[in-house]
Amino acid sequence: MKAFVFPGQGAQFVGMGKDLYDGHDVARRLFDQANDILGFRITDTMFAGSDEDLKQTRVTQPAVFLHSVIKTKCLDEFAPAMVAGHSLGELSALTAAGCLTFEDGLRLVAARAQAMQKACEQNPGTMAAIIGLADEQVEAVCREVAATGTVLVAANYNCPGQLVISGERAAVLDACEKLKAAGAKRALPLPVGGAFHSPLMEPARQELEAAIARTTFAAPQCPVYQNVDARPHTAPEEIKANLISQLTSSVRWTQEVQCMMRDGATAFCECGPGKALQGMIAKIARAEGATVEIGAA
Repeated sequence: MKAFVFPGQGAQFVGMGKDLYDGHDVARRLFDQANDILGFRITDTMFAGSDEDLKQTRVTQPAVFLHSVIKTKCLDEFAPAMVAGHSLGELSALTAAGCLTFEDGLRLVAARAQAMQKACEQNPGTMAAIIGLADEQVEAVCREVAATGTVLVAANYNCPGQLVISGERAAVLDACEKLKAAGAKRALPLPVGGAFHSPLMEPARQELEAAIARTTFAAPQCPVYQNVDARPHTAPEEIKANLISQLTSSVRWTQEVQCMMRDGATAFCECGPGKALQGMIAKIARAEGATVEIGAA
């Protein structure tokens, strides 16, 4: 059984999607349509902009979504047994699986990006990647630091030995020092605009909830594994509720991949820019003692 997986923010690179635009009529039509929907020429930034321009949240999230979803439209065959996406990539997965139309998916991504940018300005924060410790050790330090009255949570369970923490800047830096003292190989602050997947994103969650309420969701063509509970879903109302909760909840990617493998996934195909998910899945599979095929679309 083949699972298609979709990356999130951070996978972007200048030039992304240019080969699709130049080589496929369907891609050219969808990219041009996206420019109209967004109200600016995102293709100019994607194909030939600067790294700094592409890193703007209002650009990054739609850019990664567009590259991922349009790539599925250019494949000879797209027939997944299951799909999943990392953070932003969940919207790509839902659109690729037919739960959302291309237009509605892009509008939700744009709304999500703008809401998150505003939340970052309202509630400043940051994130850090913790390498080389068990999840339980990282969680314990997060609880210890948060007990002082600050916001700090385990945000992204990426793979065994890699967990991203998120919260108020001082709390993240304090936790980094404590985790290095506890034996972390690295505790690396990330160049992000805010504390994603933490309670500091509550204003964004409320904005996204309103946008989702205005959007029609259909039953997807296959199960969609979602970040908040790592479980498969096909009921539109469940999918919507989980998508709303995602902004302030942990991304349980490790558990998601484990669940997909238990449910029969023997091949994982990353659809979108970069190869980050392939590396994570390889580490998860090794830890599980599983043999799976991993590649790019």
